[in-house]
Amino acid sequence: MSEFTRRLPVYLLLDVSGSMQGDPIEAVRHGVRALLSELRGDPQALETAYLSVITFNSSARQIAPLTELMLFNEPSLQAGGATALGAALRLLSDCIKNEVRRSTDTQKGDWKPLVFILTDGAPTDEWRSAAAELKSAKPANIIACAAGARADASALKEITECVVMMNTLSSGDLARFFAWVSSSVKLSSKSLDSKPGANIELPPPPQGFVIVP
Repeated sequence: MSEFTRRLPVYLLLDVSGSMQGDPIEAVRHGVRALLSELRGDPQALETAYLSVITFNSSARQIAPLTELMLFNEPSLQAGGATALGAALRLLSDCIKNEVRRSTDTQKGDWKPLVFILTDGAPTDEWRSAAAELKSAKPANIIACAAGARADASALKEITECVVMMNTLSSGDLARFFAWVSSSVKLSSKSLDSKPGANIELPPPPQGFVIVP
């Protein structure tokens, strides 16, 4: 890829706390695999989208740096620990600052990143300051998903206006979530235009998902 290619950075923030053990984390693994396959099969997404994965449990880690799709290696996901959402948000801010190219006088920077947050619980660390910083700075288009009955949708609303809720952590619901993510990335990559800061259009959420008002 040319260094002048404008990239669409896509960050997945995935909750891998203890409550995700078993079938849920297995479904997330399948979901990431399906997402990669879908995006690699779309010429426009393949050309523009770059993917990164940040996981959080008792701490937050960027387990896959921002990488073009054909070179992306599927990360190893293991569940256990608490829900350090605040640490994940701070790490996200750092990654965006370090990885997303800014516009200069001579060159346009990357498109505004797309961020998808998936969590099934409530934050267990200090998260409000990081959430407030992200919401005011708007460094990315952030979409959050509260997964299952124990997810704290109100905390996610303090990060972004765009919050969807799914009722269960079933493999079917998680598969639908990742299919929606891939549809969102494909739609975004097709609608990129001369306004890199513009709000994105998302496809309708999957059946059974509720947009949190």
